[in-house]
Amino acid sequence: MEVKGILHLYHHPLVKNASTIREHIFSFEQYSRFKVWSINTELGFPSLLKDLDFRIIVLHYSLFAPNYYRLDDVFMDYLEHKQGSFKIAFFQDEYHACQKRFAFIDYLGINVIYTLLESPYAEEVYGRHTRAGEIFSVLPGYVSDDLVRMARRWSRPRASRRIDIGYRGRVLPYYMGREAREKAFIGQEFKRRAAGSGFKLDIEVDEKKRIYGQAWYRFLADCRAILGVEAGVSVFDLQDEVKAFYERVIRQRPNLSFREWEDLAGKLLERWEGKIFYRTISPRHFEAAAFRIVQVLFEGRYSGILEPYRHYIPLKKDFSNFDEVMAMLQDEAFCKELTENAYEDLIASGRYSYRRFVESFDQMLIGHGFSPKISRETVVTVSRRLGKGKLRRWVKAYVLFTNFRYRKALAVVLFPFRKPIQGLLKRFGIRSFTRQDFSWEKYE
Repeated sequence: MEVKGILHLYHHPLVKNASTIREHIFSFEQYSRFKVWSINTELGFPSLLKDLDFRIIVLHYSLFAPNYYRLDDVFMDYLEHKQGSFKIAFFQDEYHACQKRFAFIDYLGINVIYTLLESPYAEEVYGRHTRAGEIFSVLPGYVSDDLVRMARRWSRPRASRRIDIGYRGRVLPYYMGREAREKAFIGQEFKRRAAGSGFKLDIEVDEKKRIYGQAWYRFLADCRAILGVEAGVSVFDLQDEVKAFYERVIRQRPNLSFREWEDLAGKLLERWEGKIFYRTISPRHFEAAAFRIVQVLFEGRYSGILEPYRHYIPLKKDFSNFDEVMAMLQDEAFCKELTENAYEDLIASGRYSYRRFVESFDQMLIGHGFSPKISRETVVTVSRRLGKGKLRRWVKAYVLFTNFRYRKALAVVLFPFRKPIQGLLKRFGIRSFTRQDFSWEKYE
């Protein structure tokens, strides 16, 4: 059955994840003029999908993990046989596993690529190494209606916010380059210098201190100011050399310092460090603007969107203007002006909304001769087919996930009750469990 709509494949685990990922995933269903059917590959392949011939297939960036793609053999077989479909792929975190990505693009015949690389680097990377027909540069995320609603719901007056300066970052592996270390360095150094200043700080760079879901919005609503850096890395490795070398070295020397790493990598780093620009504004900057939080950011381009002293307070990367920054944070009139400018230009203007982003996506499809018109009968038929067995697939995915997360406890607690469990799971088409099944390696 030919379907004049969009099949949108994505991956979302059965755990809490960054809200920015979910917003990006569901923006197509929410705003596109085309009918979109979204399938989470975490739940497995819908059995009746094989009989549907979608004219347009979109592969979301959440499918592409660094070391493996979240498309099993059944999904790959389906995609391989859809030679006539117009295929679009979104990519993020593109700085390594490039050779695998290039091969994937050409193998499946991807027609259009959406990348975080700016021109001319997008053409240098994908235009030179793949046969994709078109390449578009985009941002990693945009402003959703949900974000605006959350900001209205959770925001509180500046005077009643309990955190003067907040931040959540992370320490990234050395192979991402010098500039990737900024995410941790800004938090560590600012916290050290601001200690004893009288400012109430909530600054963490430990992975275990990260915040997700509504708790993140509550955190933002309580911050008067927040730290930030450009998203991205400074090592964009087209030949997949740096990460492989790093993994070999770190196994032998787990306590390796960054300076020691640079000495060891030597000429290999010289080949890639800073050669391909891969920095961009982050969805976190839009969130801060929506919540009217003063942004203290390392100096950078920020995709040409953020302007120093208009949208944020610029902090030099050597902290040489730290005292000036602290003084500006105490200037209430200036801080209010910054937050209002950021809100008006980034949020209220609508220039960076998901609605506008998806409108441009639709225009690309229309320019290729596709029409958003589709019969109601087709919509009903396709939705019924894709919905069949969804509960079974969800239960199976949940069981496998639970098995992975609690495998040691499950092996002891559930094994004596395996027979009734087998009967229950059989109703959902899930194979029987044995003691051997309580091992995640079977599903890798």
